[in-house]
Amino acid sequence: MTVVDVHTHMLNEAWVNTIAEHGKCYTIKELGGQRVIHMDGAPFMTLMDGMFDYTKRIENMDRAGVDVAIVSLTCPSVYWGGEDLSTRTAQMMNEDMAEQQRKWPDRIRYFATLPWQYPDKAVTELARACENGAVGVFVSANISGMTLTDKKIAPIWDEINRRGLPVLLHPTAPPGAGEMDLVNYNLTASMGFMFDTSLAVSRMIFDGFFDRYTDLKIIAGHGGGFLPYQAGRLDMCYRNMPPCREKISRPPSTYLSQIYYDSVIFTQGALDLCVNVGGADNVLYGSDYPHNIGDMSGCLGRVDSLPASVRQRVRGDNAIRIFGL
Repeated sequence: MTVVDVHTHMLNEAWVNTIAEHGKCYTIKELGGQRVIHMDGAPFMTLMDGMFDYTKRIENMDRAGVDVAIVSLTCPSVYWGGEDLSTRTAQMMNEDMAEQQRKWPDRIRYFATLPWQYPDKAVTELARACENGAVGVFVSANISGMTLTDKKIAPIWDEINRRGLPVLLHPTAPPGAGEMDLVNYNLTASMGFMFDTSLAVSRMIFDGFFDRYTDLKIIAGHGGGFLPYQAGRLDMCYRNMPPCREKISRPPSTYLSQIYYDSVIFTQGALDLCVNVGGADNVLYGSDYPHNIGDMSGCLGRVDSLPASVRQRVRGDNAIRIFGL
């Protein structure tokens, strides 16, 4: 009964040093004895010790009962450099994760990091990463403000679709975070991230993205944000607002069963709703380890509280199927 974690992150010091030196709006400062990445002077992401230590990761996986982790970089990924720097940083991260996969062949797989803002380089790096063992692709819900339906990045989606790869769609600070006053109270993490995912996937639905790309597999992080809760509202807008029908000819909620969701949601009722909306074959175990709100054991415990007919599919069977593990 294999348990596969599809939403879990790793970094390295070279990435931290590169973003500190070249990240423009990003700086590294200490807060409460911890290193924290700041964006435009505001706290953005706490650098946890576990993000750099694969031996500690394996120990914690053993303790929680997790067999395989499909690791990914986290936001702001490599979306803050020029073409050469972003490409080299993506290569560096992919090489590091490929090396960890070779070191822990039964425990570690990885999502490719791509310089999405430079499509030609991204397509080339995707091929290289896949040759080195990448089993999926990581993308933020916006790429430094660029939407995921922007025609500029269509060649990347075309290639991912051709390969039939899973894509972890992970939130970052939404555009306008400053204007929305998301800095105070860490509202970017608690609410802004969920808004970012919900907006990105809703736009993809209304844009006809899932009609064009039928072979890739989008995993909407953190249980799809607000999507499961707002499925009825999407349909109501579709029925009553002509702009919502410009590019699709069926209700938005019918696309929600084409999307995959992770279990990084922190109440049983929310996970139950996610399964009801997405379907038992489309929900995957995730932990968000080792972020400070990651919860390897708690997320798995909620998965284990699902009905027996659903539990094992979410624990690992769905991931094994879509990743070809």
